[in-house]
Amino acid sequence: MLPIFESILPVFLLVVLGALLKRWRMIDRDMWSGLEQLGFFVLFPSLLFTTLANAEFSGMAAGDIALGSIGSVTFIALVLALCWPLFRAAGVAGPTFTSVFQTSTRWNAFIALAIAEKLYGTQSLALVALVATLIIIPINLYNIGMLVWFGGGTRSLKTFAHKILTNPMIIGSVLGVAINLLGIEIYKPLMQTVEMVADTSLSLGLIMVGAGLKLADALKPRPLTLLPVVLKLVFMPLVMTSAAYALGMRGEQLLTIAMGASVPTAMNGYVLAKQMGGDAPLYAAVATLQTIASFFTIPVVLATTAYLAGG
Repeated sequence: MLPIFESILPVFLLVVLGALLKRWRMIDRDMWSGLEQLGFFVLFPSLLFTTLANAEFSGMAAGDIALGSIGSVTFIALVLALCWPLFRAAGVAGPTFTSVFQTSTRWNAFIALAIAEKLYGTQSLALVALVATLIIIPINLYNIGMLVWFGGGTRSLKTFAHKILTNPMIIGSVLGVAINLLGIEIYKPLMQTVEMVADTSLSLGLIMVGAGLKLADALKPRPLTLLPVVLKLVFMPLVMTSAAYALGMRGEQLLTIAMGASVPTAMNGYVLAKQMGGDAPLYAAVATLQTIASFFTIPVVLATTAYLAGG
């Protein structure tokens, strides 16, 4: 397990660097919001586009990967939705429930892609990008739907559809898959330019993850904060890895699926919580605790999965 721990250490050191830089007074605090927008609208979509446009899908069981990833996310979302009466009986308000739901189902693709590239190389990077493409639409549908239902705000179907169809990550992913499957040749200097943009996305994305952490919110967490930590870092890897194993995945593919399932939640859900009436402070506290805890849980998940991966 020590080699795994040491392999992912640089990823988390970049997250720590981001947290420190955000608090360094020499750097203008107004810069961070601009970097968040740059990452969301340009860098991360470019990475997904180039990875999927250049990926070799012939060695991947795309149908099984789609069934396993989408099915697992849908199962977890359904279980949480059915547990709403229990949350309500315990005195949990609707907006608070949406943050539990979001932080239990969303995953940080920046961290997943960085670890995949560091541990397993290009093919695993493509597999994580493919899974991200497959589940980004259902994850956003489920989470935005929960925020519309429980967040206290009024959102029309038109606004809902607009958020999905204009999501730059969805657009970048779909374009990358389309270019790949249709065999379209992109003008080489143009493709190299996009690839140069994509090359900066992982390191900067990890720094932005650290900058977005709310350490103060995590120092005195509510008891409810621990539930989504367990659901995201233990329950989701168990469900997705079991589904992948049942569908016949072994070796590096199974390890990559397990790793992707075990990363913490995505920070973009915090913005949605603020915009759509969710419990943003709870989301920030959970995201921070998950990120810290995942540094220790990811090696455990991978070491455990390694026993299955060889079979």
